[in-house]
Amino acid sequence: MNKNIAVIRGDGIGPEIVEQALRVLEKTAEKFGHTFSFTDVDMGGCAIDKWGNPLPEAELQKCLESDSVLLGAVGGEKWNNVAGDMRPEKGLLRLRAGMGVYSNNRPAKIWKQLAEASPLKKEIVEKGIDFIIVRELIGGIYFGEHKTAGNVATDILQYSEEEIERIGRIGFETARKRNKKLCSVEKSNVLDSSRLWKKVMHSLAEEYPDVELSDMLVDNCAMQIVKNPAQFDVIVTENMFGDILSDEASMITGSIGMIPSSSLGATSCGLYEPIHGSAPDIAGMDVANPIGTILSVAMMLRFSFDMPNEADSIENAVSAVLDDGFRTADIMSDGCKKVGCSEMGNLIISRM
Repeated sequence: MNKNIAVIRGDGIGPEIVEQALRVLEKTAEKFGHTFSFTDVDMGGCAIDKWGNPLPEAELQKCLESDSVLLGAVGGEKWNNVAGDMRPEKGLLRLRAGMGVYSNNRPAKIWKQLAEASPLKKEIVEKGIDFIIVRELIGGIYFGEHKTAGNVATDILQYSEEEIERIGRIGFETARKRNKKLCSVEKSNVLDSSRLWKKVMHSLAEEYPDVELSDMLVDNCAMQIVKNPAQFDVIVTENMFGDILSDEASMITGSIGMIPSSSLGATSCGLYEPIHGSAPDIAGMDVANPIGTILSVAMMLRFSFDMPNEADSIENAVSAVLDDGFRTADIMSDGCKKVGCSEMGNLIISRM
């Protein structure tokens, strides 16, 4: 199978971590008989330096013509004084809007080798943490009307059936590719928008009889994530709830450098990136952790290219390297062997 991947190396450590992820893709192509072609795209601070624009239209077009997009990280202190509408992060917002990716999917997975880094009690962690939060990304209270009149401020939370249905389908399809359990999170005991959310989700469930749907109020979900995260497989929720819950979920895993993410829309073309930033203070030092980016590639293979075996191969290789005690500086612990960014890439490739 031939796939064209738009590659945004970005700023700071972005080029270093992306390079290792591309090497993993090349190994995957060799092992499974695929062909991956890569198209470089300028976005972020590097695009400002080169083009005077964080994402020129021609660069966005490359992404729209690709089968999926791999992003490292953008931004840094160098561009802090750039005008607001031309900051590096504006390129990312423009990319999301241009691609129409309305679903942000962030896994929360504890690697057993890094269990001690979790702030949760050992007996909770030992039950396992491995779930995905599917967050609606371009609707809800963040995109509603905002106004202040005198000493009164108002923010409108609004969702249509169509907006709920399209994110709901992403939730069901994601669960179908995992353990077939979907938890819909809302606040239907208080909010009309949540009552509509619940109605649409249950209507959708009729189309997915193989997926077990459950409902949970958002405040209870926040408690359950720290009390018993092992109960979850896929959580689907609206924008603000998803923003808060996904940050909570990332913290219980203990290491931001290990967490990938995807953003998806109506097509299989997705945006894949680690959740961490550009870390300009360590750029060029070959010490960054590439695992979050490498695992983002595994998500791309699984959710955009329908290549579950290839994704498993990458994830199993990461686990094997951690089993062998190799760690980058950010996840280093006593008795382990410290390696740099490129060497971590070498080790993962060698275990594939």
